[in-house]
Amino acid sequence: MDGRGDTGDDWGPFGRPLFDDPSARRLSRVGVVDVGSNSVRLVVFDGAARSPAYFFNEKILCGLGRGITETGRLHPEGRTRALAAIKRFQRLADGMDLGPLSAVATAAVRDAEDGPEFREQVLRETGLELYVIDGEEEARLSAQGVLLGWPEAQGLMCDIGGSSLELADIRDGEVGKRVTSPLGPLKLAGVPGGKKGLKAEIARVVDDLAREMGTDHKRLFLVGGSWRAIARLDMERRGYPLTVLHEYRMTPKSLAKTLKWIEDVDLDEIRQRTGTSAARMALVPIAALVLKRLMHVFRPKEIAVSSYGIREGLLYEQMPDRLRKRDPLIEACYHAEKKDARNPGFGKALFRFLTPLYKSLKPEDLRIIRAACLLHDVSWRAHPDYRHEVCFDNATRANLGGLTHEQRVFLGLALLHRYKNSREGSHFAPLFEILSEKMLARAEVLGKAMRFGAMFSVEDPARMAELRWFPKKRELVLYLKKEADGLFGEVAEARFQTLAEALDATPIVKKKR
Repeated sequence: MDGRGDTGDDWGPFGRPLFDDPSARRLSRVGVVDVGSNSVRLVVFDGAARSPAYFFNEKILCGLGRGITETGRLHPEGRTRALAAIKRFQRLADGMDLGPLSAVATAAVRDAEDGPEFREQVLRETGLELYVIDGEEEARLSAQGVLLGWPEAQGLMCDIGGSSLELADIRDGEVGKRVTSPLGPLKLAGVPGGKKGLKAEIARVVDDLAREMGTDHKRLFLVGGSWRAIARLDMERRGYPLTVLHEYRMTPKSLAKTLKWIEDVDLDEIRQRTGTSAARMALVPIAALVLKRLMHVFRPKEIAVSSYGIREGLLYEQMPDRLRKRDPLIEACYHAEKKDARNPGFGKALFRFLTPLYKSLKPEDLRIIRAACLLHDVSWRAHPDYRHEVCFDNATRANLGGLTHEQRVFLGLALLHRYKNSREGSHFAPLFEILSEKMLARAEVLGKAMRFGAMFSVEDPARMAELRWFPKKRELVLYLKKEADGLFGEVAEARFQTLAEALDATPIVKKKR
């Protein structure tokens, strides 16, 4: 397999067009190999095209770029380990019956004098062709990875690898100016002059980057393993309860405290507490110095972590515009419903039935209601006594794009209340603290609304009845249509009463003929 396939067209790193149909909702399994300066990784994507899931994900911290500043060559042990990893990945791909693997190599292979020789060896011994991309292309693809998860992203993408740091401007769904620099921890480790010399070199390069990119970026999007390790340390220092790194937000003030804390804390102890590998933690002190300077010079109002980068950017590269414009959250929820719900398609009907409760919501908030309705039944196979917990855990830990942490917890709590009236005594209580009291109440209302609507009718509840909500009068009215004769039994009545109580409203039932 040479990565090009036999289509007759040059699809770059991809051996075939992935999205022949502009309206594609599904993605056949696609394997991507990313040969970086520090890690070599295989990711196999599957599922919803706009929001693919990780069918398989494995990385080896090979350190190809270790010592490259001094020798100009790939690290010998790293090269041996990288080749072994790629051989394994090829065997795994064959076992999964994938199409041709798509393989890209970045700074270490790009800069090393024996990079071409390594590529030839990989091709000879595995049949896989490594596409070496330059720094600006790496920046563009990483920024597109951010857009895969954040369609509305605005800010400066900062992708740190072992041997380089790439920056890219993201505005209005497009990737603008981009630059590359040698500010990777493996490369910086060879800078002479000790810590003072290292800080001076970082300051010099970051100041040059600022002059080229400008400093009018309100948000930094952090991409790369070293940044994620620092974000995980920020969570540890703060005692933050939701350890999902994707879309984790930090204020400059909080992050500055963490970067100072990193200088003083026992990193080996913290490494074990956070589950960070020794190889990754070894890069954190230098990466922290780079991030500190970036914050000082660019002065963002917020720093956000993206788990999506160059691999996801490769997928985004092939998406037609119609697919790019779709909401990744909603697409993932549609896919989950189709795959796991008892009655695929009912989520849309449930959302239509509950819409009168949410007439005043903005579209960006209404999409979370839609997502909850699509997911309301995907955990039905779980044991009834634990279904509410499974729902919450799935929503808050799932690989979903387009969700802030607050929205994750809101979605999870609404689904918890879909199956359980009370959240008292839940071991998820620390996560609830992420939400305000107002949002906690809204999640409870949504959960109880879904609980009523889903059991009232197994068909289309909007065809059987109509909900009306009068917030000023505090009245919740259910108009029963003729088609609903016999449906509004004791259990349905009890759940309607529970919904009204959550709204602090008077429940009223009328017949509509």
